[in-house]
Amino acid sequence: MTPALQGLLTIAIGVSGCVGYFYLSNLFLDKVLFPPRGPNAGQNINRANLIRPWLFLFPALAALGLYLAYPVVETLRLSLTERVPGSGYRWVGLDNYTQMAAEPKFWEAMRNNMFWLIVVPAMSTAFGLLVAQLTDRIRWGNFAKSLIFMPMAISFVGASVIWKLVYDARPTEQDQIGILNALYIFFGGTEPNTWLTIPFWNSFFLMVVLIWIQTGFAMVILSAALRGIPEETIEAAILDGANPFQIFFRIKVPQIKTTILVVWTTITITVLKVFDIVFAMTNGQWETQVLANYMYDKLFRANDWGVGSASAMVIMLLVTPILVWNVRNARKEME
Repeated sequence: MTPALQGLLTIAIGVSGCVGYFYLSNLFLDKVLFPPRGPNAGQNINRANLIRPWLFLFPALAALGLYLAYPVVETLRLSLTERVPGSGYRWVGLDNYTQMAAEPKFWEAMRNNMFWLIVVPAMSTAFGLLVAQLTDRIRWGNFAKSLIFMPMAISFVGASVIWKLVYDARPTEQDQIGILNALYIFFGGTEPNTWLTIPFWNSFFLMVVLIWIQTGFAMVILSAALRGIPEETIEAAILDGANPFQIFFRIKVPQIKTTILVVWTTITITVLKVFDIVFAMTNGQWETQVLANYMYDKLFRANDWGVGSASAMVIMLLVTPILVWNVRNARKEME
């Protein structure tokens, strides 16, 4: 079966299955479980209406339980056990966490993740806010926004391949196809640099890829927020003699502060889970290891499911407070 036909068949089965489920479950609820007839007809209708929303929620809840709750519980269990060849698993308690904490590569991954957390959300949000403000003031702003948003349509691996070519280094006697080295040689450099092998700085070269992708996301959200600012406040500031910088930093930014924080935290969650870029460009070599890539190395290269699961739990623990904070803010906005 060709992939296209397989995709179409999957869509047809999925859609028809959903329609069939909702139709048959409602039919069972109304005709068998709580039929609207007899002396209790009104009560049956009310009971059916109370249960009906759960019929619609059940597939989503089942999927969340299967693909989210169960993996979390199973990962926690694996992080507290050790694989024994030929006889399953053996309970080891916190030994996997102790072993992980004793490995320099884990602390290298933690340090790099902290660097990513400091740089990427701040730069992506700042650039997105700057672009959102500037493109609203020019005639071809929508075209510029389209170009800046375009990297969002590229996968992380695809973006990594593009930027790996940007950082490419060829021998001195050959023409440089990497843009960065070509410019470096053009402006007087003697030998091309292998940028991705320079410790410390290579992490920043990797961060550029994610900033390039996430700036478009930040720009779209913040542009909508800027357009939602009441014109009266801006006009009042102009009448009071405020210059463009004062209007932007003292009038506009405070009014979209909540949106800026949402964008910041969303990018932060992406950064904590970053894997594809590091895996495709350096594979964690030259001191560029991050937590997700460390987890992959332990699980699928070292076949150490205990330490790999422990590192996965660390990532989840780092992400959870940000998710809770986001949910609380969303509820406050709805009140």
